[in-house]
Amino acid sequence: MYIQKVSLTNFRNYEHCDVTLAPFLNVFKGNNAQGKTNFLESIYLASIGKSPKTTKDKDLIKWKEKNAKISVNVKKQYFDEKIELYLRNEGKKSIKINEVIIRKIGDLIGEIPVVYFAPDEIGLIKQGPADRRRFMDIDISQLNKSYFYLLCRYEKLLEERNKLLKQTKNFESLHNTIDLWDTQLCDVASKIIFYRLEFIEKIKIPAKDVHLKITNGEENLSIKYQGINLKTVEEIKQKLFEGYKKNLKKDFDFGFTTIGPHRDDIEIEINDVDIRNFGSQGQQRLATLSLKVAELDLFEKTLNEKPILLLDDVLSELDAKRCKNFLEIIKNFQTILTTTKFSRKIRQNDAVFVVKNAKIQRM
Repeated sequence: MYIQKVSLTNFRNYEHCDVTLAPFLNVFKGNNAQGKTNFLESIYLASIGKSPKTTKDKDLIKWKEKNAKISVNVKKQYFDEKIELYLRNEGKKSIKINEVIIRKIGDLIGEIPVVYFAPDEIGLIKQGPADRRRFMDIDISQLNKSYFYLLCRYEKLLEERNKLLKQTKNFESLHNTIDLWDTQLCDVASKIIFYRLEFIEKIKIPAKDVHLKITNGEENLSIKYQGINLKTVEEIKQKLFEGYKKNLKKDFDFGFTTIGPHRDDIEIEINDVDIRNFGSQGQQRLATLSLKVAELDLFEKTLNEKPILLLDDVLSELDAKRCKNFLEIIKNFQTILTTTKFSRKIRQNDAVFVVKNAKIQRM
């Protein structure tokens, strides 16, 4: 799978542009604040339905304009697909797939599977557990649409349980009503944890191998799920139910649920050192990149389609040797890469674009 064409109208600083992409490496070079990152953002938005930069759709619309449009044409293994997003200053965005309006974001996720890396993605390792949970949730949702709806269901049930914990005045009376929510919550939460465990199990070896290749065998990367770590959904469900009972008094005192997939994490180590707390920024950035590249292999095996790799200003962080190793690893995937400088030779099926003042010109 690869993106053939991207068209933007009144998106960010773009008034209008049409870009035909090469099937493998696409380099967008130019000075800062010219529109390179905005172009990547538009593709991510067409894939996930949300921007990695803002939660407000109106921030994505060009200044003084009322509407914006993103159109992405995709070549898949057996058919072509066109995805269109319409953004409005007033009202919700609308989405079409092959001219058919879709009502739910969950129906869009996975249509264009993407792996995205930008400088602030280092938060995956550097920041708190929420960033690492988000990493898992976005990936698994692209691989399995039902997972996205499980997350939505879990958030609603968790909200109701927390509301009950806060509103109940007498702890003893809580026992009469909490079981109903615990049973439903366990059913959904156990499936979420199971999918996450499965995801980590599938990605940990590719991530380790990628990191070894980039670092010439100098750094051993390992990842592990932190939370309930059992083999079946039923075992996880039983353990969760026992945990809810055990922690009920603490939950009542705090006014929120203290265990479950909303509290879990990923342990990330290099050479047996936890780099979440003790790694250098360079190690954290490179480990994040290795995790992102490892997703490519998992996506391809699961979906039988090659995902799109979106890289925002990555090469500047790598020395010449690691840059060469990295480009070799990703050479068979369509990659859309932004940079301020690029002087390497490219293959016949690759392309370099110059971005200046929201104008894109192929060299």
